[in-house]
Amino acid sequence: MIEDRFQTIETKLTFLEDFLQRLQDEVVSKNNLVDKLSAEHKALKEKVLQLSADIEDVPSRKPPHY
Repeated sequence: MIEDRFQTIETKLTFLEDFLQRLQDEVVSKNNLVDKLSAEHKALKEKVLQLSADIEDVPSRKPPHY
C-alpha cells in the first residue's frame, strides 16, 4: 500500500517536473519575443519621430517657383 502511494507520488512529481520545464521554456520564448518586439517598437518610434520632424520643416519652405 505504501509502495503504491510512493509510486503515485513519483508519477505525479514526474508529470509536474515535465510541466514546469515546458512552462519555463514557453515563458523564456515569450520573453525573447517581447524583447524583440520592444526593440522593433523603439526603432519604429524613432523613425516616425524623425519623419515627423522632417515633415514639419516642409510647410515652412517656399516652393521653388517663388
